[in-house]
Amino acid sequence: MPSTAVPVAPSPAAPRDIPLSGWLLAVGGAIGFSGKAIIVKLAYRHGVDAVTLLMLRMLLALPLFLALAWWAGRGRPPQTGRERLAVLGLGFSGYYLASFLDFAGLAYVSASFERLILYLNPTLVLLLGWLLFKRRVALRQIAALAVSYSGVLLVFGHELSLAGREVWLGAGLVFGSAVAYALYLVYSGEFVQRLGALRLTGLATSVACLLCIGQFLLIRSVGSLAELPPAVWWLSVLNALACTFAPVLMVMMAIERVGAGIAAQTGMIGPMSTILMGVLILDEPLTAWIVAGTALVLGGVWLLARRR
Repeated sequence: MPSTAVPVAPSPAAPRDIPLSGWLLAVGGAIGFSGKAIIVKLAYRHGVDAVTLLMLRMLLALPLFLALAWWAGRGRPPQTGRERLAVLGLGFSGYYLASFLDFAGLAYVSASFERLILYLNPTLVLLLGWLLFKRRVALRQIAALAVSYSGVLLVFGHELSLAGREVWLGAGLVFGSAVAYALYLVYSGEFVQRLGALRLTGLATSVACLLCIGQFLLIRSVGSLAELPPAVWWLSVLNALACTFAPVLMVMMAIERVGAGIAAQTGMIGPMSTILMGVLILDEPLTAWIVAGTALVLGGVWLLARRR
Protein backbone atom coordinates (compact mmCIF):
# COMPACT_ATOMS: atom_id res chain seq x y z
CA MET A 1 0.00 0.00 0.00
CA PRO A 2 1.23 3.36 -0.63
CA SER A 3 3.00 4.94 2.15
CA THR A 4 1.11 7.63 3.56
CA ALA A 5 -0.86 7.88 6.74
CA VAL A 6 -4.05 6.07 7.67
CA PRO A 7 -7.19 8.25 7.39
CA VAL A 8 -8.22 9.59 10.76
CA ALA A 9 -10.33 12.29 12.26
CA PRO A 10 -8.24 15.31 13.33
CA SER A 11 -7.18 15.31 16.95
CA PRO A 12 -5.46 18.55 17.79
CA ALA A 13 -2.82 18.72 20.46
CA ALA A 14 -1.44 21.79 22.13
CA PRO A 15 2.31 22.26 21.53
CA ARG A 16 3.12 22.07 25.22
CA ASP A 17 1.38 18.67 25.43
CA ILE A 18 3.31 17.01 22.59
CA PRO A 19 5.41 14.15 23.99
CA LEU A 20 8.70 13.02 22.48
CA SER A 21 7.29 9.52 22.03
CA GLY A 22 4.68 10.90 19.62
CA TRP A 23 7.33 12.53 17.44
CA LEU A 24 9.45 9.38 17.43
CA LEU A 25 6.49 7.21 16.47
CA ALA A 26 5.55 9.56 13.62
CA VAL A 27 9.13 9.61 12.32
CA GLY A 28 9.44 5.83 12.64
CA GLY A 29 6.18 5.30 10.77
CA ALA A 30 7.23 7.62 7.94
CA ILE A 31 10.59 5.87 7.58
CA GLY A 32 8.93 2.45 7.74
CA PHE A 33 6.52 3.30 4.93
CA SER A 34 9.39 4.73 2.89
CA GLY A 35 11.46 1.56 3.23
CA LYS A 36 8.91 -0.38 1.18
CA ALA A 37 10.26 0.95 -2.12
CA ILE A 38 13.82 -0.01 -1.15
CA ILE A 39 12.81 -3.57 -0.29
CA VAL A 40 10.84 -3.96 -3.52
CA LYS A 41 13.79 -2.75 -5.60
CA LEU A 42 16.10 -5.19 -3.78
CA ALA A 43 13.69 -8.07 -4.40
CA TYR A 44 13.46 -7.27 -8.12
CA ARG A 45 17.19 -7.97 -8.36
CA HIS A 46 16.35 -11.64 -7.70
CA GLY A 47 14.04 -11.91 -10.71
CA VAL A 48 10.71 -11.96 -8.87
CA ASP A 49 7.69 -10.28 -10.51
CA ALA A 50 5.28 -7.72 -9.02
CA VAL A 51 2.34 -10.16 -8.69
CA THR A 52 4.36 -12.68 -6.68
CA LEU A 53 6.10 -10.08 -4.55
CA LEU A 54 2.87 -8.29 -3.66
CA MET A 55 1.17 -11.61 -2.83
CA LEU A 56 3.97 -12.55 -0.43
CA ARG A 57 3.75 -9.20 1.32
CA MET A 58 -0.02 -9.46 1.74
CA LEU A 59 0.00 -13.14 2.68
CA LEU A 60 2.42 -12.50 5.51
CA ALA A 61 0.58 -9.37 6.68
CA LEU A 62 -2.94 -10.85 6.49
CA PRO A 63 -3.01 -12.52 9.96
CA LEU A 64 -1.82 -9.28 11.55
CA PHE A 65 -4.48 -7.14 9.90
CA LEU A 66 -7.22 -9.67 10.69
CA ALA A 67 -6.15 -9.51 14.32
CA LEU A 68 -6.16 -5.71 14.15
CA ALA A 69 -9.69 -5.66 12.73
CA TRP A 70 -10.91 -8.05 15.44
CA TRP A 71 -9.22 -6.14 18.27
CA ALA A 72 -10.45 -2.73 17.06
CA GLY A 73 -13.98 -4.06 16.53
CA ARG A 74 -14.50 -5.32 20.07
CA GLY A 75 -17.59 -3.81 21.64
CA ARG A 76 -18.64 -2.05 18.42
CA PRO A 77 -21.97 -2.75 16.68
CA PRO A 78 -21.93 -5.19 13.73
CA GLN A 79 -21.42 -3.74 10.27
CA THR A 80 -24.39 -2.84 8.10
CA GLY A 81 -24.68 -4.02 4.51
CA ARG A 82 -23.65 -0.57 3.26
CA GLU A 83 -20.58 -0.60 5.48
CA ARG A 84 -19.55 -4.03 4.19
CA LEU A 85 -19.81 -2.83 0.59
CA ALA A 86 -17.80 0.26 1.49
CA VAL A 87 -15.06 -1.85 3.07
CA LEU A 88 -14.87 -3.97 -0.11
CA GLY A 89 -14.64 -0.89 -2.34
CA LEU A 90 -12.13 0.89 -0.13
CA GLY A 91 -10.01 -2.22 0.22
CA PHE A 92 -9.95 -2.67 -3.56
CA SER A 93 -9.02 0.92 -4.34
CA GLY A 94 -6.91 2.01 -1.39
CA TYR A 95 -4.84 -1.09 -0.75
CA TYR A 96 -5.14 -3.65 -3.56
CA LEU A 97 -5.12 -1.44 -6.67
CA ALA A 98 -2.85 1.20 -5.16
CA SER A 99 -0.35 -1.43 -3.99
CA PHE A 100 -0.34 -3.37 -7.27
CA LEU A 101 0.21 -0.27 -9.41
CA ASP A 102 2.94 0.92 -7.05
CA PHE A 103 4.81 -2.39 -7.12
CA ALA A 104 4.51 -2.59 -10.91
CA GLY A 105 5.75 0.98 -11.35
CA LEU A 106 8.81 0.39 -9.19
CA ALA A 107 10.14 -1.96 -11.87
CA TYR A 108 10.68 1.08 -14.13
CA VAL A 109 11.50 4.08 -11.92
CA SER A 110 13.86 4.79 -9.04
CA ALA A 111 12.72 4.53 -5.43
CA SER A 112 13.31 8.26 -4.96
CA PHE A 113 11.08 9.23 -7.89
CA GLU A 114 8.38 6.79 -6.77
CA ARG A 115 8.28 8.38 -3.33
CA LEU A 116 7.95 11.88 -4.79
CA ILE A 117 4.99 10.85 -6.94
CA LEU A 118 3.24 9.19 -4.01
CA TYR A 119 3.83 12.28 -1.92
CA LEU A 120 1.54 14.17 -4.30
CA ASN A 121 -1.31 12.45 -2.47
CA PRO A 122 -2.55 15.52 -0.55
CA THR A 123 -2.74 17.48 -3.82
CA LEU A 124 -4.72 14.66 -5.44
CA VAL A 125 -7.16 14.61 -2.53
CA LEU A 126 -7.64 18.35 -3.07
CA LEU A 127 -8.21 17.91 -6.81
CA LEU A 128 -10.63 15.02 -6.33
CA GLY A 129 -12.59 17.05 -3.80
CA TRP A 130 -12.94 19.77 -6.42
CA LEU A 131 -13.89 17.36 -9.23
CA LEU A 132 -16.22 15.07 -7.31
CA PHE A 133 -17.74 17.33 -4.68
CA LYS A 134 -17.24 20.80 -6.20
CA ARG A 135 -15.23 21.94 -3.20
CA ARG A 136 -13.72 25.36 -3.60
CA VAL A 137 -9.98 25.58 -4.25
CA ALA A 138 -8.25 28.74 -3.00
CA LEU A 139 -5.57 30.60 -4.95
CA ARG A 140 -2.90 29.60 -2.40
CA GLN A 141 -3.86 25.95 -2.85
CA ILE A 142 -3.49 26.29 -6.62
CA ALA A 143 -0.03 27.73 -6.06
CA ALA A 144 0.82 24.78 -3.81
CA LEU A 145 -0.28 22.39 -6.56
CA ALA A 146 1.89 24.17 -9.10
CA VAL A 147 4.94 24.02 -6.85
CA SER A 148 4.53 20.30 -6.08
CA TYR A 149 3.92 19.20 -9.66
CA SER A 150 6.77 21.29 -10.99
CA GLY A 151 9.06 19.34 -8.64
CA VAL A 152 7.80 15.99 -9.95
CA LEU A 153 8.15 17.15 -13.57
CA LEU A 154 11.70 18.29 -12.85
CA VAL A 155 12.72 14.85 -11.56
CA PHE A 156 10.69 13.15 -14.30
CA GLY A 157 12.69 14.95 -16.99
CA HIS A 158 15.92 13.91 -15.32
CA GLU A 159 14.81 10.26 -15.03
CA LEU A 160 13.69 10.28 -18.66
CA SER A 161 17.14 11.33 -19.79
CA LEU A 162 18.70 8.46 -17.81
CA ALA A 163 16.28 5.55 -18.24
CA GLY A 164 14.41 6.35 -21.45
CA ARG A 165 10.82 5.57 -22.40
CA GLU A 166 10.21 3.07 -19.59
CA VAL A 167 9.99 6.01 -17.21
CA TRP A 168 6.69 6.99 -18.84
CA LEU A 169 5.20 3.61 -17.97
CA GLY A 170 6.63 3.54 -14.45
CA ALA A 171 5.56 7.09 -13.65
CA GLY A 172 2.07 6.42 -15.01
CA LEU A 173 1.68 3.29 -12.89
CA VAL A 174 2.89 4.98 -9.68
CA PHE A 175 0.71 8.03 -10.35
CA GLY A 176 -2.26 5.69 -10.82
CA SER A 177 -1.38 4.20 -7.44
CA ALA A 178 -1.46 7.67 -5.87
CA VAL A 179 -4.85 8.38 -7.46
CA ALA A 180 -6.28 5.07 -6.21
CA TYR A 181 -5.16 5.82 -2.66
CA ALA A 182 -6.44 9.39 -2.88
CA LEU A 183 -9.87 8.01 -3.83
CA TYR A 184 -9.69 5.82 -0.74
CA LEU A 185 -8.95 8.84 1.44
CA VAL A 186 -11.71 10.94 -0.14
CA TYR A 187 -14.42 8.32 0.34
CA SER A 188 -13.27 6.84 3.65
CA GLY A 189 -14.01 9.86 5.85
CA GLU A 190 -17.61 8.89 6.62
CA PHE A 191 -16.69 5.31 7.47
CA VAL A 192 -13.71 6.29 9.63
CA GLN A 193 -16.17 8.01 11.94
CA ARG A 194 -18.57 5.04 11.97
CA LEU A 195 -16.17 2.07 12.07
CA GLY A 196 -13.09 3.64 13.64
CA ALA A 197 -9.76 4.21 11.91
CA LEU A 198 -8.03 1.04 13.12
CA ARG A 199 -10.99 -1.21 12.41
CA LEU A 200 -11.49 0.24 8.91
CA THR A 201 -7.78 -0.09 8.16
CA GLY A 202 -7.71 -3.69 9.36
CA LEU A 203 -10.81 -4.67 7.40
CA ALA A 204 -9.92 -2.86 4.16
CA THR A 205 -6.36 -4.15 4.21
CA SER A 206 -7.57 -7.71 4.83
CA VAL A 207 -9.79 -7.39 1.74
CA ALA A 208 -6.78 -6.25 -0.26
CA CYS A 209 -4.67 -9.14 1.06
CA LEU A 210 -7.28 -11.65 -0.12
CA LEU A 211 -7.50 -9.97 -3.53
CA CYS A 212 -3.72 -10.09 -3.96
CA ILE A 213 -3.62 -13.76 -2.98
CA GLY A 214 -6.50 -14.52 -5.36
CA GLN A 215 -4.78 -12.68 -8.20
CA PHE A 216 -1.65 -14.76 -7.70
CA LEU A 217 -3.60 -18.04 -7.66
CA LEU A 218 -5.32 -17.10 -10.94
CA ILE A 219 -2.25 -16.18 -12.98
CA ARG A 220 0.69 -17.87 -11.26
CA SER A 221 1.50 -21.38 -10.09
CA VAL A 222 1.78 -22.15 -6.39
CA GLY A 223 4.73 -24.37 -7.27
CA SER A 224 6.66 -21.31 -8.43
CA LEU A 225 7.01 -20.23 -4.80
CA ALA A 226 9.36 -23.14 -4.15
CA GLU A 227 11.73 -21.72 -6.79
CA LEU A 228 12.04 -18.31 -5.13
CA PRO A 229 15.43 -17.46 -3.61
CA PRO A 230 15.46 -17.34 0.22
CA ALA A 231 16.33 -13.63 0.01
CA VAL A 232 12.92 -12.88 -1.55
CA TRP A 233 11.16 -14.56 1.38
CA TRP A 234 13.20 -12.67 3.97
CA LEU A 235 12.66 -9.38 2.15
CA SER A 236 8.92 -10.09 2.02
CA VAL A 237 8.82 -10.79 5.76
CA LEU A 238 10.60 -7.49 6.37
CA ASN A 239 8.23 -5.72 3.99
CA ALA A 240 5.12 -7.14 5.67
CA LEU A 241 6.27 -6.38 9.21
CA ALA A 242 8.55 -3.33 9.16
CA CYS A 243 7.11 -1.52 6.12
CA THR A 244 3.42 -2.44 6.23
CA PHE A 245 1.94 -3.43 9.58
CA ALA A 246 4.30 -1.70 12.01
CA PRO A 247 4.11 1.75 10.33
CA VAL A 248 0.30 1.63 10.41
CA LEU A 249 0.35 1.10 14.17
CA MET A 250 3.13 3.66 14.71
CA VAL A 251 1.30 6.37 12.80
CA MET A 252 -1.96 5.66 14.63
CA MET A 253 -0.19 5.79 18.01
CA ALA A 254 1.55 9.00 16.96
CA ILE A 255 -1.78 10.59 16.04
CA GLU A 256 -3.15 9.73 19.48
CA ARG A 257 -0.20 11.55 21.07
CA VAL A 258 0.48 14.54 18.80
CA GLY A 259 -2.61 14.92 16.61
CA ALA A 260 -3.26 14.15 12.95
CA GLY A 261 -1.88 17.45 11.62
CA ILE A 262 1.52 17.20 13.28
CA ALA A 263 1.81 13.50 12.44
CA ALA A 264 1.09 14.26 8.77
CA GLN A 265 3.67 17.06 8.65
CA THR A 266 6.25 14.82 10.30
CA GLY A 267 5.61 12.40 7.44
CA MET A 268 7.49 14.82 5.19
CA ILE A 269 10.61 13.01 6.31
CA GLY A 270 9.44 10.09 4.15
CA PRO A 271 10.72 11.26 0.74
CA MET A 272 14.03 12.36 2.25
CA SER A 273 14.53 9.01 3.98
CA THR A 274 13.73 7.17 0.74
CA ILE A 275 16.31 9.22 -1.15
CA LEU A 276 18.92 8.58 1.53
CA MET A 277 18.23 4.83 1.61
CA GLY A 278 18.22 4.73 -2.18
CA VAL A 279 21.69 6.29 -2.26
CA LEU A 280 23.14 4.13 0.53
CA ILE A 281 21.46 0.79 -0.23
CA LEU A 282 20.57 0.83 -3.93
CA ASP A 283 23.43 3.03 -5.17
CA GLU A 284 20.94 5.41 -6.79
CA PRO A 285 22.52 8.72 -7.82
CA LEU A 286 21.90 11.82 -5.71
CA THR A 287 21.76 14.71 -8.16
CA ALA A 288 20.87 18.36 -7.95
CA TRP A 289 17.73 17.57 -9.97
CA ILE A 290 16.47 15.15 -7.34
CA VAL A 291 17.28 17.52 -4.49
CA ALA A 292 15.54 20.43 -6.23
CA GLY A 293 12.50 18.33 -7.16
CA THR A 294 12.18 17.00 -3.63
CA ALA A 295 12.37 20.51 -2.19
CA LEU A 296 9.59 21.67 -4.53
CA VAL A 297 7.29 18.71 -3.77
CA LEU A 298 7.75 19.09 -0.02
CA GLY A 299 7.30 22.85 -0.31
CA GLY A 300 3.99 22.43 -2.10
CA VAL A 301 2.71 19.92 0.42
CA TRP A 302 3.82 22.20 3.26
CA LEU A 303 1.86 25.07 1.70
CA LEU A 304 -1.25 22.88 1.63
CA ALA A 305 -0.76 21.86 5.25
CA ARG A 306 -0.20 25.49 6.24
CA ARG A 307 -3.39 26.47 4.43
CA ARG A 308 -5.36 23.92 6.43
